[in-house]
Amino acid sequence: MARPVKEKFDVTRLRFVLLGLLVGLMSGTVVSAFRYCIEVGLRYSRLVYGHLRIAPFVWWQWALLIGVNLGLALIVAWLLKKETYISGSGIPQVEGQLAGELEMHWWSILWRKFVGGVLALGPGLFLGREGPSIQLGASVGQGLAAGFKLSGTDRRLLIASGSAAGLAAAFNAPIAGTLFVLEEVYHNFSPLVWLTALAGAIGSDFVSLNVFGLVPVLHLSYSRSLPVSSYWHLILLGILLGLFGYLYQRILLVMPRWYRNLTHLPRPLQGIVPFLLVILVGYFAPNLLGGGNGLIVGFGQYVPSLLVLIAIFVVRFVFSMISYGSGLPGGIFLPILSLGAVIGAIYGVFMNQLGLLPHVYIMNLIIFSMAGYFAGIGKAPFTAILLVTEMVGNLTHLMPLAVLSLTAYLVVDLLGGAPIYEALLEQMTMPKTVQQLHRPDRLEIPVFFGSPLNGKMVRDMPWPKEALLIGIRRGEQEVIPHGDSLIREGDTLVLLTDATQRARVKRRIGALSAALGKTHQNS
Repeated sequence: MARPVKEKFDVTRLRFVLLGLLVGLMSGTVVSAFRYCIEVGLRYSRLVYGHLRIAPFVWWQWALLIGVNLGLALIVAWLLKKETYISGSGIPQVEGQLAGELEMHWWSILWRKFVGGVLALGPGLFLGREGPSIQLGASVGQGLAAGFKLSGTDRRLLIASGSAAGLAAAFNAPIAGTLFVLEEVYHNFSPLVWLTALAGAIGSDFVSLNVFGLVPVLHLSYSRSLPVSSYWHLILLGILLGLFGYLYQRILLVMPRWYRNLTHLPRPLQGIVPFLLVILVGYFAPNLLGGGNGLIVGFGQYVPSLLVLIAIFVVRFVFSMISYGSGLPGGIFLPILSLGAVIGAIYGVFMNQLGLLPHVYIMNLIIFSMAGYFAGIGKAPFTAILLVTEMVGNLTHLMPLAVLSLTAYLVVDLLGGAPIYEALLEQMTMPKTVQQLHRPDRLEIPVFFGSPLNGKMVRDMPWPKEALLIGIRRGEQEVIPHGDSLIREGDTLVLLTDATQRARVKRRIGALSAALGKTHQNS
């Protein structure tokens, strides 16, 4: 009598959860230090401007301030010249790295992004810490993968885990950090991806909470929930956020060209412009310095008048464009949230003056608008909803958040706006490194609900010649494909290709799916 075969204990998921936790703890340490240095820099910058406002004019103090800012701009320019991939948010670079479109040296990115980000954000430029935090976390994940000699999908899992950990530490938002990586950066919801990313986010948030405490980053509260009879405000406000979100996208994407035409400065030196202009902002409105979290929290104590709010919006919108458009290391995540909060405040105060909205609900719209504006610009509504929920620390507003975010998303989508980080990635030039050439790699293509690939047999598909279908993941099972295999909704197609061809194969599969959809509609 044959003895039953004993199943082998599979430790793959446990292994990656532990690796994700390790990535998270290390990323949390790096990002918490990064966040702390920025807060110290902002605090001293405000003290300097406060002193200049009340003290008699002394020329050498102003000359020293201008000289320091110019010196900081030149140091950051040197860092950018040595490592161009530290410019901007860093999220498009990580997205490109996970897609196989570019390769970066993790240590070069890690220390230069840290130093450059602190020097750019500390003086109060209108840049966010979240994008650099995500790139810092991704670099930590890449470094650990190199240490453990991991490659291919395993390496990308640690990079994705570090990305989630970076956002979690920046905002004390582990769930939103995980979902952002799945929805916006990696575009893959497979169990191994979200398990590793969630482990990294939890480990990172543990470190961050021990450093900065349990109080939510944007701790705001309102006394009464918005009644359902007033939800028409969410539709109108969502349309307004969508229109301004599309405007934000269009201007942000043309800023590098405007900088080149107006300043004629080399790209690394263009940061001199915002470093000098921030002096004016700091002198006349020191409370507006930085990414905007102080401004948002300030609305909890006092909401300014309509004209003041409009002036704040204009200053923050224009200077956010000037700051990010220069290519300095810094993100747009937090500036987007702060602009959304200001738009919500403008709408709420205006409707209150018209007698169409009680004053008690203005704070509700301020909170909801942060999610709506980010959902429209980033085209990541789930991340927007969860991020604001975690950052504010309140679970009672999910329904209005969803209504507003969906409305803003649809407006931007109807206008033809693309996810902002994908659009920024397309603008980048990405030469291939020697390490990427002729290296086999796995590419995973999810088959979504309603996909034209659903119901097709493997043999009927004109697969790209640069790729080979080696597996179909169906739930917990891995199906070995053959000609009669049927592709179903919810499957994940696993293709083997060259590392340099990942993006091309992915685009060709997308074009093939679109062509099949048109054929189906015509028939």
